[in-house]
Amino acid sequence: MGQLEHEDGNGNGGGVPGGGVYDWYRRGVRLLEEKHPAAAVQLLARAAEAEPGSGSIREALARAQFDAGQYGQALASFRAVAEADPSDDYAQFGWGVSAARLGDFETSAEHLALAVAMQPGNRHYQAALRQTRATLAARAGAYGPLLPGAPGYLAPPEGPAAP
Repeated sequence: MGQLEHEDGNGNGGGVPGGGVYDWYRRGVRLLEEKHPAAAVQLLARAAEAEPGSGSIREALARAQFDAGQYGQALASFRAVAEADPSDDYAQFGWGVSAARLGDFETSAEHLALAVAMQPGNRHYQAALRQTRATLAARAGAYGPLLPGAPGYLAPPEGPAAP
């Protein structure tokens, strides 16, 4: 039997996945592990809709959304998990890396710092925080002005020379 049933169990052809919520969750996680995040999103979104209070389902959905490049949706899902359980370090980490992918490095730094504070020995968390902080520092000019020819360098406007 395929991932999606062509009938809703009553012969109505509703495209509803076969099995129950736990089956959808397990198959979604397996698809994610097998590097099929877009397919995992489909099953896990259905499971999250059926069980909106399940942190495990929501976190797996967030991971699948992130891996599928759906960073805005991943951020919303990680945020929902973190708001339900602020001590969930992985949800804080996911919120932070999703924010970074969307270019919101201030939010990223805040949530990555929380994740590092909760799990100070986690090298992935530390590396992500260092990268975000370096991006913020570079954007603030902490490393000096950009030189001509450097990526992001903007030439000064042409006009009359100052005396």
